[in-house]
Amino acid sequence: MKSRALPVYLAFLCMGFGDVVGPLVGLAKDSFSLSYTMAQLIPFTGFIMFGILSVPIGIFQDRKGRKFVLLLGLTVALIGLLLPILNGMYGLPFDLSLVGKFDFLVVLASILLLCAGATILQVVGNPIMRDVSPEGAYSRNLSLAQSLKAVGSSMGFLIPPFAAYVFKLEWTILFPLFASLILITLLITIKTDIHEKEQKDVPASIKSCFELLKKPYVLIMVLAIFFYVGAEVSMSSGVPILLKENFGVAGFSLWVSWSLFFLPIMAGRFFGSLILRKIEAQKFLRLTVVISFLGIALMFTNSALITFVGIILTGLGFSNIFPLVFSITIEKMPERSNELSGLMVTAIAGGAVVPLIMGAVNDLSDVLTGFIIPLLCVIYIGIASVYSSKIKFAAE
Repeated sequence: MKSRALPVYLAFLCMGFGDVVGPLVGLAKDSFSLSYTMAQLIPFTGFIMFGILSVPIGIFQDRKGRKFVLLLGLTVALIGLLLPILNGMYGLPFDLSLVGKFDFLVVLASILLLCAGATILQVVGNPIMRDVSPEGAYSRNLSLAQSLKAVGSSMGFLIPPFAAYVFKLEWTILFPLFASLILITLLITIKTDIHEKEQKDVPASIKSCFELLKKPYVLIMVLAIFFYVGAEVSMSSGVPILLKENFGVAGFSLWVSWSLFFLPIMAGRFFGSLILRKIEAQKFLRLTVVISFLGIALMFTNSALITFVGIILTGLGFSNIFPLVFSITIEKMPERSNELSGLMVTAIAGGAVVPLIMGAVNDLSDVLTGFIIPLLCVIYIGIASVYSSKIKFAAE
């Protein structure tokens, strides 16, 4: 069974590669001399695929099988990563004077396909992990898989500075590195026999999913996911630029931003599971929103130390918002869990829209003012959390 689980674990690692859109904003902005708004087209191009593909892929998965969909996701992502490699972007230093709009369009096309693949892997990941897990081991295996996804997400922050400092390579080394890992995963998956378990739940349809949005509670909570993901992507893309432009943290700004933002997120998710044994989910959600609001508010200072503390607090606050909103919503309407799951994953498209708005604000003012956008998102989530605490559908 362990050998059957290996390709699924690797798929979760590859799933995390889609999060490269965050650090890529600052890197591409410098390489292609982009405005803030143009640079934010990178997360827009990537995360819009969640809005387009999530529900259709779930339905397609019911018809074609989970292993087929897993292979499809890996193949689409691999094709995307090959595009910039074939265009000469594979880590070697390039002359910025020769870089044109076509090269940036190639990167956008690459991100589009990479994140389309990541979306497909996101949809199939949880159910196929159940297929390869022994009885009673699913939760444990899924927890480990999510940790591997976090490793994949971190690579976009950690590898470019390391490659530049040690090997004098450009950030485009990510393309062949990711492509190699996905190719290995693809080959292992092809050779692995996966026995798919029958699904007892009635599969969601596009119509049944979107009909739920007529319920005010569902709409409010789906928008909470939309704005949370948008706020997180805005932070992950904006913090490295803020550190570089406002505090002169150049060269290793990605490492610093990862340490200040993503490391607290990872730590917060670990401790969050322990805290939830003592605190009700609704109360914990409101607490995380308060911490997030305080963290972003502290960033609006001229003090590097206070700003760094604010970023850390924001990471800690953000760490549990997504799973809390997700689980609270489904617990109130468990009979519609399939449709709610489809809508929640679709709402990840907020990572496409919100950063683009932040980029426009940056161009009209400055990089710090743009953080008003994720702050407003957190305020909305706070309102949604208070509203949710008054709803008791499951008890009725």
